[in-house]
Amino acid sequence: MVAGGYGGAARSIDEILGEARARLRRLGPREVSEAMRAGALLVDIRSQAQRAGQGLVPGALHVERNVLEWRFDPRSPARLPQAGYGLRVIVMCVEGYTSSLAAASLQDLGVAGATDLAGGFRAWQRAGLPVIPGAAEVQPATSSSRPPVKDASRLMSPRA
Repeated sequence: MVAGGYGGAARSIDEILGEARARLRRLGPREVSEAMRAGALLVDIRSQAQRAGQGLVPGALHVERNVLEWRFDPRSPARLPQAGYGLRVIVMCVEGYTSSLAAASLQDLGVAGATDLAGGFRAWQRAGLPVIPGAAEVQPATSSSRPPVKDASRLMSPRA
């Protein structure tokens, strides 16, 4: 037996992922779209390179995975203005693995409404929901018909 954190046995990533998902009510792409219309915040934790290559979801807020907890911890000096314990946050990654771990981490911070998009960006895209080509993020907005793509990763550096 290999010792893990807190003196317990080490767990595999599949076990950790399973435990995280057991705590979540994961949503499909259409449920996420409806939740966004009702005020939920879709948080895209994909890297800038992934977003540039795959595309963007209109209305999603980009927060790099490595600063997510600092941005959504209501007690963090690096928090976003939206951060709060009652916030409904839906986390999206590429395929829905990293987002499950991230959503569980937000729940650990007290953001009880945190969950993720099952299947990630690829499921959103397969469902035929709107996607903005990734290059649009770095170009100035020329049309008011596109919702702005927001990037909150660079607001403040998290304190380690």
